[in-house]
Amino acid sequence: MPKFQNIKLTKEIVLRDPVHEYIHIEDQVIQDLVATKEFQRMRRIKQLGPIAYVFPSATHTRFEHNAGVYELTRRICNIFAQKYPTQRSGDGLWDENNRLLVECAGLLHDIGHGPYSHTFEHLFGTDHEKIGQKIITDPNTEVNQVLRQVAPNFPELVASVIAKTYPNPQVVKLISSQADADRMDYLKRDAYFTGVTYGEFDLSRILQEIRPFSGGICFSMSGMHAVEDYIVSRYQMYQQVYFHRVGRAMEVMLQHLLERAKIIYHKGVLPVTPELANFLADSWTLNDYLKLDDGVMETNFLMWTDANDPILADLANLYLFRKPFASIRIDVETKNLLPKLKDLIKQAGFDPTYYTDTNSAFDEPYDAYKPSGKNANSQIEIMQDDGQLIELSQLSPLVRALNGTLQGDERFFFPKIMMSNSDEPQIFDPLYQQFQRYIKNGTLRYLRKPRK
Repeated sequence: MPKFQNIKLTKEIVLRDPVHEYIHIEDQVIQDLVATKEFQRMRRIKQLGPIAYVFPSATHTRFEHNAGVYELTRRICNIFAQKYPTQRSGDGLWDENNRLLVECAGLLHDIGHGPYSHTFEHLFGTDHEKIGQKIITDPNTEVNQVLRQVAPNFPELVASVIAKTYPNPQVVKLISSQADADRMDYLKRDAYFTGVTYGEFDLSRILQEIRPFSGGICFSMSGMHAVEDYIVSRYQMYQQVYFHRVGRAMEVMLQHLLERAKIIYHKGVLPVTPELANFLADSWTLNDYLKLDDGVMETNFLMWTDANDPILADLANLYLFRKPFASIRIDVETKNLLPKLKDLIKQAGFDPTYYTDTNSAFDEPYDAYKPSGKNANSQIEIMQDDGQLIELSQLSPLVRALNGTLQGDERFFFPKIMMSNSDEPQIFDPLYQQFQRYIKNGTLRYLRKPRK
């Protein structure tokens, strides 16, 4: 492992943070990276996107999250250096020469995120991890220029950590595993800013019990219950925050809004800012991407509220002024009823292409802990007193019970007016009433045949 050119600050910079209390910047390269225009862009991108429409205080940004991941990474490096320093090659302990690399990777791990990241990626075919690696390795970015001051190949090494191709698994798994600095920060941070307690777990205990081994990172047996608590907190956050039906309704509406905008743009009749135009034209560059933020998107949405196209204008108004779609739970059996419901919605004057959708929480971009089976991800290892590693769910009945359980649901989204029960007679009342006959307790059901 080569040693890098690392200049320590003569005076440490301390940032106040409501989650970790303090974020300590000790190295010149970290200070310089934070000051780059690519990193400062993160201030203008909300961490949870449309979920802020559900939890009003969840307006924290990816800037704070990236800084928080750096701080947790720094603290873990301190623990490893103090308690588990390498003694000889191949002993599976911590090589302090990796510190600067993993701290920079932690700071920059989400730098490729755009506004409304996952919805935007689905529509425009972008990938925030690959774009992040491009930002880091492109010689025209300020981030790349800062990293090259450490070593000529340092940008490529940082990018390889984020790409999970760096050969030392300890470095990779510190910021990309099932119990990493990234997840620990976003759970604590998202819980704090949404105002819920589901994401609370004993972070200090987890940090006390984390340790390196040759295959990555693990936890001491005495810390098992703290890690167990972390898994349960994750489960609760998925159910109560990330999978919230109104947040998903806003995501669905946002997707249809952008889909409609793309169609209208190609007809040549859409007012749009230059920053977004190249994405609608499928001809964007990295420079175009770096000009996008929440403010740019919302400026376009505001313009579209007065668009000549009635569907685009309506969707822009519904989204921008928080008028979410209603939704009901569906399953494999009742999916056969959706064409009938869509037909009723069409008769009520709504184009089902833009005013209906199905959305499965199982496909949300938040990964539950699944150490085995289909869609398995990296395991959380617990180290026994004799050095043996055992996967967490093999030791914890609680985690084992959660493993493989059905998390989330599948929902059908539609205009809220279809659930209308107005006291005043309305022209579409018979349609609304017929629609509502298929719904009971928020779930789609088959109609019972009348008794003879």
